[in-house]
Amino acid sequence: MNAAPTLPQHPPGTAAATGSARAWTVTALLVVFMMVNFADKSVLGLAADEIRADLHLSATEFGLANSAFFLLFSAAAVLVGLLADRVPPKVLLLAMALLWSVAQAPAAIGGGLAVLVTSRVVLGAAEGPAFPVAQQATLSWFPDHRRNLPSALITLGVTLGVIVSAPGLSWVIRNHGWRSALWVLAATGLVWALAWSVLGADGRHRTDGEPAVRTAGPSGPPAAVPYRKIFGSPTWIGATAAYFTSYWTVALMLVWLPSYLRNALDHPADTAAVLVVAPWTIGAVVLLAQAVLTGRLMRRGVGSRTARGRVGGWILALGAACLLAQTLVDGSTAKTVLVALGFGLGGSYATIAVTTVAELAPLGRSGGSLGVMNAVVTSAGLVAPAVVGALVDAQGDTGYHTAVLLSGLLLAVGAAASFLLVDPARDIARLGR
Repeated sequence: MNAAPTLPQHPPGTAAATGSARAWTVTALLVVFMMVNFADKSVLGLAADEIRADLHLSATEFGLANSAFFLLFSAAAVLVGLLADRVPPKVLLLAMALLWSVAQAPAAIGGGLAVLVTSRVVLGAAEGPAFPVAQQATLSWFPDHRRNLPSALITLGVTLGVIVSAPGLSWVIRNHGWRSALWVLAATGLVWALAWSVLGADGRHRTDGEPAVRTAGPSGPPAAVPYRKIFGSPTWIGATAAYFTSYWTVALMLVWLPSYLRNALDHPADTAAVLVVAPWTIGAVVLLAQAVLTGRLMRRGVGSRTARGRVGGWILALGAACLLAQTLVDGSTAKTVLVALGFGLGGSYATIAVTTVAELAPLGRSGGSLGVMNAVVTSAGLVAPAVVGALVDAQGDTGYHTAVLLSGLLLAVGAAASFLLVDPARDIARLGR
């Protein structure tokens, strides 16, 4: 048997101390990193009507242009996720941020649909690994029982990116054109890269909860668990399936929610620019509440099957109920409230999925496990915008309502997967850890 893992000894106040100022500085920077990431993703949705008018695009063509963002997104997430087990996350994150800014330039300069699609493909490849690598970089500063809050904060950066940027980018789009908004985002990415190059750092805790330094026993270091066993475990499958349905709603919020509010629910453009942040705000509250609840349950000795799998399942189930109920009410106000609640709840599973897989994955397998999960999950972003575009072209404004119904049904499936499959303790034992 191997000797029990022991934490390395660090003097008080060192960067490696859990909860240190450096750990939280890095976490704060990575929250901003995810804010920039999702501002990049949301800009085309905020400018949907202007882009369609400028480039003479049908709803299907616009949906495909947004789907192009995810063409290499998943593949890049897998490749860089695997690389993250070998290359310091600080280096990877800096390279990604620089590439984001460069990728915005071609469409910002000019050109038509082909330039826009090419620019979004490159941007998607650069942004695909962002979330799993940011999570890995953050969690490496904290032991497992203290990861719920920092992981939730990184995920909160997703929602804050839209909440903070939507009003400002909408103003830039209305007053200076949608291409100017791309220049703003390119400059923001460069500023973040400069701050990260000075203040960024890698943590010292493994993302499976083990410290970076172990005491080897007579049998030597533990054997590596094959990825196929991790990917075949019910917990990985359940967390990934549930997260996929959650990301479907996120993709629709990014691409089609502004148009849905303006065209299907008849909200004026200025009102829609404010209302578009409602589901993201709800999602932010849900993320923080979930982190507090999960952390409290785990400190009381409740297993992850309940603290993560069942809590996450209830969040998705409530989101599904709101979206399905939208079909039963009349009036734009009632529909707007239900859609905001449904999308806000439904889009809030990311932290649960990430911390569950980080708990499941053994030493040296966390980056790949998170990267492959992210690749599978974000394929929803490849499919969802195109599906909704086709529905809108085929059904007119009714297509938006059909998309909401479809999202509710998917969330119900995701809730079932979380309830029935997620049980990290069981699968850790099966992996022989």
